[in-house]
Amino acid sequence: MNNSEILYIYDAQMCNPNGDPDEENRPRMDYATQTNLVSDVRLKRYIRDYLQSLGHALYVSKGDSGEVVNASRRIMQVLGKEKATKLAKNDLDTLLEKLVDIRLFGATIPIQREGQEKGQSIAFTGPVQFNWGYSLNRVYLLDSQTITSHFSSGEDRDQGTMGKDFRIKYSILAFHGVISSFNAKHTHLSETDVALLDKAMIKSIPLHATRSKIGQEPRLYLRVEYNSDDFILGDFRKWIICENADNKKDEEIFSAKDIILNLEKLVETLNLKRDHIAKCVIWQDKVINVRGKLDNLPKLIPLSMQE
Repeated sequence: MNNSEILYIYDAQMCNPNGDPDEENRPRMDYATQTNLVSDVRLKRYIRDYLQSLGHALYVSKGDSGEVVNASRRIMQVLGKEKATKLAKNDLDTLLEKLVDIRLFGATIPIQREGQEKGQSIAFTGPVQFNWGYSLNRVYLLDSQTITSHFSSGEDRDQGTMGKDFRIKYSILAFHGVISSFNAKHTHLSETDVALLDKAMIKSIPLHATRSKIGQEPRLYLRVEYNSDDFILGDFRKWIICENADNKKDEEIFSAKDIILNLEKLVETLNLKRDHIAKCVIWQDKVINVRGKLDNLPKLIPLSMQE
C-alpha cells in the first residue's frame, strides 16, 4: 500500500459541530480568527459509529445502551477469553484481523504482552490520521437558548434540569488527513479497509445525526493516492480559498449557496505532480459551488453516494 492524502469538507448550519466541555459545550472556536474548530476525535467518532452500524467489530465501541465498552473487557470479548494478563502474538493478529478501527486508527491496548512487565501496554500507531478541522469562513455564534428537560435530575426534585443550547450560524469545515504506508504495514490495513473509509467519509455524518449535530452535510471528499510510499504533498487546505458568492458579507453567509470554493490552485498543484499520483478518488455534492475543473484531476475515480 502507498501513501494517500485526504481533503474532506462538510458544512454545518444552525447546529453545534463540536462542543467544548471546557466552555459549557459551546462550539469550539478560535476567536482570534473567528474560525470554527472540530477535533479529529469527533470526526473519527462519526466514522466508528457508521462502521458499527454496518456490523463491523470495533475496539472503541458502544454497548447496546450507548455506553462505551471497557477496553480490557472488549479485548477479552474479541478473543473469547474470560480473563487474561498476557497477549501472545497470535492474539494481536486476531485483534488486528477482527477490529477494523485498530487497522484504521491504531490503538493503545492496556494488557500485558508476554515477556513484558505488568502494567505496560501495546500501542499501534494508526495509518489514518486527521488533524483538526477548521472553517474556511468566518463563523458567527447564535445567541444561546435556554433548554429544559422534562425529566427530574434526581429523586428529590420535581422539575427537570435547565441548560444552554449553543449553535453556530454557518460553517464550512475542512479536514486534512494522511494514510501512512509505513503504519499500514503494522496494522495490516488493506485496500478493502481504505475503500470502506471512503464510503464512511461521505455517509457517516448525515446518517448519524443527533439533536445538536443535525444540519451537517458532506460537500467534498478527495483522496489522492500516490504511487510510492515516500511521497507526500502536505495539507491540501493551503490551496483552497473560500469566496463569498454575490458579494455577500461574512455575516450574511447562511448556507452553501452563499459561498464558492476556489479549488483552482489545488487542481493545478495536483496536475503538476501527476507523475507521483496513482489515482484521485473524489465525491462532490452538487449543491456546493466550486471554481476549478475537478474533472481535470489526474487519474480520476468518481465515487457515488449510493455505492
